[in-house]
Amino acid sequence: MTVYLQKLASVLQGFAGSRCADSCGACGREAGDREASTSWISPEVVERVLKLMDFVAFGATALIGLVLLAPRQDALAAEVSGLLSMLTVFLALWLLRESGHYRLRSLIAPGLRIVTGLGVLAIAGLTTGLIGRYMLDLPLLDWLRAFGVMAGGWFVMSRVLTWAWARPLAARGAFCRHIAIVGGGEAAQRTIDTLEGSPDLDVKILGLFDDREDKRSPEHVRRYRKLGRIADLAEYARHNRVDLVIVAIPLSAEKRLLQMLERLWELPVDIRISGQESQLKLSPRAYDYLGNLPLLAVFDRPLSPWGAFVKAVFDRVVAALLLVLFAPVMAAVALAIRLESPGPVFFRQKRYGFNNELIEVWKFRSMYVDKCDATASKLVTKDDPRVTKVGRFIRKTSLDELPQLINVLKGELSLVGPRPHATQAKAGEKLYEQVVDGYFARHKVKPGITGWAQVNGWRGETDTEEKIRMRVKYDLEYINNWSIWFDIYILLKTPFALLSPENKQNAY
Repeated sequence: MTVYLQKLASVLQGFAGSRCADSCGACGREAGDREASTSWISPEVVERVLKLMDFVAFGATALIGLVLLAPRQDALAAEVSGLLSMLTVFLALWLLRESGHYRLRSLIAPGLRIVTGLGVLAIAGLTTGLIGRYMLDLPLLDWLRAFGVMAGGWFVMSRVLTWAWARPLAARGAFCRHIAIVGGGEAAQRTIDTLEGSPDLDVKILGLFDDREDKRSPEHVRRYRKLGRIADLAEYARHNRVDLVIVAIPLSAEKRLLQMLERLWELPVDIRISGQESQLKLSPRAYDYLGNLPLLAVFDRPLSPWGAFVKAVFDRVVAALLLVLFAPVMAAVALAIRLESPGPVFFRQKRYGFNNELIEVWKFRSMYVDKCDATASKLVTKDDPRVTKVGRFIRKTSLDELPQLINVLKGELSLVGPRPHATQAKAGEKLYEQVVDGYFARHKVKPGITGWAQVNGWRGETDTEEKIRMRVKYDLEYINNWSIWFDIYILLKTPFALLSPENKQNAY
């Protein structure tokens, strides 16, 4: 059973940040200030997955019970049984949600919650049973016993297993949001006081970032120290988990605020302005609230925790199927590479991944071994003598990208996203980040094997600055409009893009 729980943990982990530190609130304060190598797991994802599992379990339970116990099994009775089973499911889920049984605290320390949850299921079962008795002559006591045993058994088992999985993770801080505060002095102090005074708020304040060096921005505010200047926050976020950035400066400091946001918008985190520092009397509905702290939304991470979870599951399932489907093709390509030139079949290259982290991307080798360019300091050009005959074919058809499905299974790449660029890739004589302002904003999501820019014809050599600008334009358009249906559309369009005349001209 422990093995299955560990597998579930590995699926749910890794949707925001790279490290997690101490715990707080529902996560348990006994962990103190020690660091833990645990990725953040969104309570929203845990809740939705558990609801989905309950939906399936309760629906199957209700339908089986009604079919077995309803005395008249004609077509009308079957339809009524189906409707009653759905009523049972929705009523049970609604009552459990409204009574707080999906909240993280209830899952980590179930205790009496299991007993009250069984009571909620009894109410749902009794309500449905009374309706079924009237419409189907359903034996009420038999229905309650059947539903109670099956649904109640599932409820107890699922909550005990969830508790066994979630409790140790909570103790290591896996469910707490990590917050960095931009600003200092009295404004930051008011923000911290409001957060710490909010009940049942599971957050960890990491520290402060501010450019000011004078008495208006001391080295410590309460027990939190200044971790660096605003420019240091981007680098800090690449090596530490940051889920939310709160800008705690007055809105009247417009110039300073704009300078801050220009530096922060490339980060793959939620960015908010503390509403406490606004002199505008806005409607309470204009704010988001974190505990008692009003926040004005500025930038959102492109994928919500649930969106990231759906995308990650979709990526891994489809990648596994594609690996099986293309296994014969990959074997044939590997054999052709070995027969044409000596050396390894695969070529591995460091590229920028999510949040500018370096990842090692797998490809089929398309160049002669002694001419491979691991840093891509010189991009491939038409009739490039470094490329083998097999390499020229697999590059034009993108078959050289197939090993990247392994990167997808490892969670380093997505099927769809901005293409990962090599660290020294250039447009003309300039590095990409020197050509395009905000270039690193394309790394707010995981890079992909295919992308919106590629299916619109922007692939191949970047011998002009305009080509990389157009790629980034389409990459940011994808990020700002992401949905799982957009991913599916791009995947379906990719084969047609590979066969297009533009691809034949640009890919070599």
